[in-house]
Formats: sequence, structure tokens, C-alpha cells
Amino acid sequence: MTYRLPPLSSLRAFEAAARHLSFKDAGAELSVTPTAISHQIRGLEEYLHFPLFHRLTRALELTREGRAMLPKVREGLECFASAIESTRQRVAGGRLLVRSPPAFAARWLMRRLPDFTAAHPEIRLHMATSLDTIDASEASHVSGLEGVDVRDDRTEIFVRFGSGQYDGCRVDRLFSPAYTAVCSPHLLLGMRPLNVPADLRRHNLLHNESESSLDLHDLPTWEQWLQVAGVSGIDSDAGTRISDPGLLVSAAIDGVGVALASKQLVEGEVAAGRLVMPFDIVIKPTQAYYLVALEAVADRPLVSVFRQWLLSEAVKVREG
Repeated sequence: MTYRLPPLSSLRAFEAAARHLSFKDAGAELSVTPTAISHQIRGLEEYLHFPLFHRLTRALELTREGRAMLPKVREGLECFASAIESTRQRVAGGRLLVRSPPAFAARWLMRRLPDFTAAHPEIRLHMATSLDTIDASEASHVSGLEGVDVRDDRTEIFVRFGSGQYDGCRVDRLFSPAYTAVCSPHLLLGMRPLNVPADLRRHNLLHNESESSLDLHDLPTWEQWLQVAGVSGIDSDAGTRISDPGLLVSAAIDGVGVALASKQLVEGEVAAGRLVMPFDIVIKPTQAYYLVALEAVADRPLVSVFRQWLLSEAVKVREG
């Protein structure tokens, strides 16, 4: 069907002027001058062969024809806007599944997500955690990406802790964690204060012995940290072993002992006063956190939006 319609700009000018009953206010809304609004409406009236407004000395009034036409013009403009918005959401939005290591998601990513979801409500974000997103000691490929669904309505990307060498993928380095001793602030004030690293001999050492850490060849250990600190005479194998990284941090918060934890992943607990870092001594693994996407989905708009946001958040991280 062929439609004979006046210019859309004149219909927008008419609707705005009729709503405000003012060429000046309509012009301000549409970022044009009142004269431009007047010209647009004059052209529309010539096209229609009847007037739309009574132009009084200090006011505008709709004519009978103008009042009759206004509801349908408004309805039509709303339909145009709805069609464009729904199409834009189908193009730029969709379902994005982000899979990451459990500790990274719980301690770093989740508390930053409200800003992203508020800025991009068109993206249906799904978060998942998996130990498969942590490289084993011999890994140089992306295990767990085989068979990933790449349908248009579902896109999956990963945050991985590992080497960064993943064939067939778009890879962006986020940051390398810096491990240091952390504990409850109550330990600093107790009968056995932590003034120097050698004071750790009087405290319970908490060890990360999760399923994933057993396969990591360079996850920092207490033995390595004490060596960097220049401390000897402490049994680095003594203490409590905990099989969940999140539980390890919770144990440190509850005063069970002193843990080695990533500064970046516990910054929220430190800022809230639940944890302290008594010593300015860190050790860093050779591995890092990376954003990983299959090349088949790497250029999709929703992946690009999340990638730019996550990289901007990672830039704020201090690795020292």
C-alpha cells in the first residue's frame, strides 16, 4: 500500500505545539526555533487545505479540525517510537550468559553489576560460576567452551583465570591478582597482635585447598609469601585447610585465622572494615583474569557493550 503523507517533521511540530499550545515551547522541546515550528505547521496546513490553530494575540487554540486530528497523530508517533525502540532492543539487546570463577564473581564482579544493568536494561544478563573457568596447570586452551550455544538469542562469554592462550577466541586481559595476608581487624587488637610478619607464628594460617587450587601450579602459598616476607621458623603447612575460596574469606572475616587472598577480590570487605591487610607484602601468580569470547560471538553488539564496560572497570584495578 502506498501512503501519501506530509513530512514527519511537520507532524512532530504539530503534536508538540498542540500539546504545549505554544510555538516557543514546542521549539524548545524539538531543539528548533519558534519560527521553524511556525513554518512547519504552515506547510502542514497548506498540505491539508485547512487551518490547525487559531493564532490569537498571546495564545494558540486548536481549530475543530486540529482537535480531531491530534489524537491520531499522537497515536501514530507513539507507534513509530515503539517500533523503533523494539527493533533497537532486538538488535542491541538479547541474552548474555557470563560464566566466571566463583570467587571472582562473588567478590569482584557482582558488586559492580548494578551500574551495568542500570545502563543497559536491554541486555538480559545471566551470571553463572564454574571451576572449569580456571586453567589447570597444563592448560593452554579453553576447556569447557566446546559446544557453546551461539544462537542469536543466546550468547555466552567467559571470565577465565589462566594463561590467556585460548585458540579461536577473542581474549582481553583484565588484571592479575595480588595476594596478601588478610584477617579480621579484631586480631590486630587481641592478645596476640600482628605487628610484623613474624607474629604469624602465633596465629592460625588458612589455606585454600579447593578443587581448583589443587590443579594450579602457581597459586601463591604461605611458604612463598613467608619467603618473600623474609620470615623463617614458621611451619607454613600448619593451620586450617578450606575447600571453598568464598568460605576461606568468610573464615578470615570471622577471626578463624589469617588467609592469603587477592587484594582486588577482597577490596569490598576491606573498605567495609570486615577485613584488614596488616602487611604491605604481596605475591603475584603468573596467571591472570581474562575476558574470553569465541570469535563467532565476539563482534556481537551485546558482547561489545559488556566488553567495553568490563575493561573500563578492570582499568580501575590496582595490581601492586
